[in-house]
Amino acid sequence: MNLTTWKSSGTYFSYKNHQIFAKENGVGETLVLIHGFPTSSWDWHKIWEPLMKKYHLLTIDMIGFGFSDKPKKYTYSIFDQADLFETFLKSKNIKKVHILAHDYGDTVVQELLARSRDENYEFQIQSVCFLNGGMFPETNFPTITQKLLLTPLGKYLKYFMGRGTLAKNFRKIFGKNTQATSEEIDDFWATIAYNKGKDVIPKIITYLHDRDTYKIRWREAIQKTSTIPKILINGGADPISGKHMALFYQEIIPDANVHILEEIGHYPQTEASEEILKLYFEFRASL
Repeated sequence: MNLTTWKSSGTYFSYKNHQIFAKENGVGETLVLIHGFPTSSWDWHKIWEPLMKKYHLLTIDMIGFGFSDKPKKYTYSIFDQADLFETFLKSKNIKKVHILAHDYGDTVVQELLARSRDENYEFQIQSVCFLNGGMFPETNFPTITQKLLLTPLGKYLKYFMGRGTLAKNFRKIFGKNTQATSEEIDDFWATIAYNKGKDVIPKIITYLHDRDTYKIRWREAIQKTSTIPKILINGGADPISGKHMALFYQEIIPDANVHILEEIGHYPQTEASEEILKLYFEFRASL
């Protein structure tokens, strides 16, 4: 499936008077896929069709990402993205979900897990699969570009960002032998640049501050929901949230289920899609 087909086969729904891109395929138990920063639901395209043969798949481009609206005057936060997913699930009348998440999406899931600790929470999270993400600020090492975007220079830096910037950053965070192709970079950049996406990146990236502010809430969200099965599949060669993060996860999460792919980088779902599918199907079969 190419990017044009991906977009044309999606739909839109309204959230706070903004249009949100969504995709839905397959039958069976519901699996929600939550993408990372700064890309979109397109991140899942390599594993989408194999997954839809087994599960009812749902995904969206979160507000500010991909083919969704990217309002300039908007307060972007992990809490709001969690509200967005809850609104989406309510619109589908879905109460039970499995979740597969990556990067920024991992933190959105941490917030959903924190909410699930309330006995009156209206959704049942049946399992979670985390891919690489900065779930713990102590082990998250942002790129230089990300650090600069957090400074007052961020609003000016966006004017100098382009496909070349993305390609340079991706070379650093992908595995040595699993680099993104030129065509993949084109597609990733197309989803970022769509609808003047560069304008909102400095606003969205403040989620890194959220991670510092709410690190205890979001760490305990994983630690204290032990009845919800979880697995971490980690690209160990990722300098942002690779093996060092996976080892920390093992250290602080009781009976942690962790698989480290030593030579894979930050985007295991595109770098090692077949291995991710194999591990995920084994995880689901074990439940």
